[in-house]
Amino acid sequence: MQKMKSILILVLWLSGNLLAQAGQQGVDAKEIAGLDPEREKHALQVLAKLAEKLIVSAADAMPADKYGFAPTDGEFKGVRTFGQTVKHLSATNHILAAASLGEEPPADAGDELGPESVRTKDEIIRYLKGSFVHLNQAIEAIGQKTVPVKSSPISPLKSAEATRMALVVESLVHGFDHYGQMVEYLRTNGVVPPASRP
Repeated sequence: MQKMKSILILVLWLSGNLLAQAGQQGVDAKEIAGLDPEREKHALQVLAKLAEKLIVSAADAMPADKYGFAPTDGEFKGVRTFGQTVKHLSATNHILAAASLGEEPPADAGDELGPESVRTKDEIIRYLKGSFVHLNQAIEAIGQKTVPVKSSPISPLKSAEATRMALVVESLVHGFDHYGQMVEYLRTNGVVPPASRP
């Protein structure tokens, strides 16, 4: 999983550097073959589908009565529960997808906490799946010049640096990072992560 995270970070870094170079050097758009919106969309759709499959299957694998689990020993004291982690990941998907689509962040996303009303395993998984639908809408908008991009208060990208692709990649990197945490929570509770099963 660390390899996937590293690949996503590299993609984000390369795309940012390529766009910056194009802006600084006045490179003709035809010379930047790697920025074909359809190819970028397809690549991100593949990664988003992988992220969704891994994350949703991990969320589904945790028994409902363990959604309140969080390690409490040592440095782990005060960390998010499993359910809070899934809601946080989902809220972040919604917030970054909204920015990518030029929308205001969803009011119920809170400060990346997700809606207070979403509490049960089934509700959290529905919220998670909905966040990937929203993220896929952002991917579909790549290359559309009529759809504005907003900066997001949770993104390190300043408004001039925020691109649709960068915000989507940021969301995927964040998701894969929390997927690793979800896997540890599953293993701690004696649940074999679905991706590790034969």
